[in-house]
Amino acid sequence: MPPRTMASTTRTVAEISRQNLQDLSTHPGASITDVKQLSSYNWIEAPTPTIAVPGSPPLWSAPKGPRQLKPDSGFIYIGQNAARHPDSPLEPLFRALYTANPSFDIRSIDVVTDRNNIRKLLSFVDPGLTRFGLESFTIKIEVTNNTAIFCREETATSEFITPDQFRGYGHEFEKAYTTGMINRSTGHHRIISYRFNNLNFVIRHETDGYLPLPSSGSQEGSLASMLGSLSLSPTDNPPNTTPAGSKLTIQEEGKVVPLETTLEIKTRVVHKPLTIHEVAPQLWISQTPKLVRAYHRRGTFHDPEVEDVSAEIKRWEERNQKNLRKLGALISRIVDMAKEFGGNAVLKCDATGDRLVVAKAAEKKFLPKDLYAKWDDSNKLEVAKADHDAETSSAVKAVDGAEPKPDGKSGTSRPEGHEGRTLGSPSGNGKGKKRDD
Repeated sequence: MPPRTMASTTRTVAEISRQNLQDLSTHPGASITDVKQLSSYNWIEAPTPTIAVPGSPPLWSAPKGPRQLKPDSGFIYIGQNAARHPDSPLEPLFRALYTANPSFDIRSIDVVTDRNNIRKLLSFVDPGLTRFGLESFTIKIEVTNNTAIFCREETATSEFITPDQFRGYGHEFEKAYTTGMINRSTGHHRIISYRFNNLNFVIRHETDGYLPLPSSGSQEGSLASMLGSLSLSPTDNPPNTTPAGSKLTIQEEGKVVPLETTLEIKTRVVHKPLTIHEVAPQLWISQTPKLVRAYHRRGTFHDPEVEDVSAEIKRWEERNQKNLRKLGALISRIVDMAKEFGGNAVLKCDATGDRLVVAKAAEKKFLPKDLYAKWDDSNKLEVAKADHDAETSSAVKAVDGAEPKPDGKSGTSRPEGHEGRTLGSPSGNGKGKKRDD
């Protein structure tokens, strides 16, 4: 099927008001379905932009008893993908995706985005769903064929916390309560796909850690075994490639960690309990099933536990159908507007208003040239598959009269089929915990 031609328009600016979202919302259900883990990667501290695929999130390895931590300080990332690879913050997503799934059909995807962008759009739908309410934000959009790519835009991609600034204990807690599995890693990102509001999404999000699947033996023994057997501490020189025309190096390193073992970490002072309502939108968008609510008194933490909150996230989804239908309708409308504007648009939200502004933008490519060929490759793959199916059908017809073998099979068998492999604050302003949310 040829790519759909984008509608031409003389408009260069359009608005979407919060009040009109109800009129746009026509889809009967607003649930996430068909969740698949596609790939993952770690950013590596190196002289040039480098990722390890599949990488690994840190392993949850909490010490026993109370632990006094110092407040976060020093350099931290707000948006690591843009900070480390400003030329193309979304390139690592696609490189990791095609490293794990070389034949992935990107043409089947309607929206590619970071979790952070969806959190921001949800905060526009209902500012009460986020801890800090609605904040100003910008999202850049590029449409290739029928796939809309949302690119996160931040005023700052990193910050330096001075001793007189208090930003909580989130980073120091992760250092003390998790064990890094990839040498020189500075963050783990995961790529998943799912269906929502009749659209197919690819979502990238950062993951704080993972809890190993239960195994025989004591908890202490299992943890020691896990730390020893995984031994993801890599060789000094893991295999790596740098695609032609790219500045990004891809190392083959790590181990695939199932989505159902991943967790989000939140730290909070003990007299301000963290409700599931505050964190549910973030966990829902990334389908992260586990949560650590780590409470402290003046920086002293006492035996935080990992909770499976998947059932609570599902209940949150059921109770927020009205807002989620609006979210789905909003995303669909934004994609349609970007197509009307020729495939390049910029979305802006002013925290003082109740509307989004979508404007036509100058043509700018988000990805290296070779990655755009993947949309053409998808067309070629479909043609090749059709030719293969036709040849197979002809071969089967040609042997319809063949005598069966003793086991009942015909003299010529059809090819065996195979399944493809499937492996803080949303504005990132430094409030609360962090960074690539």
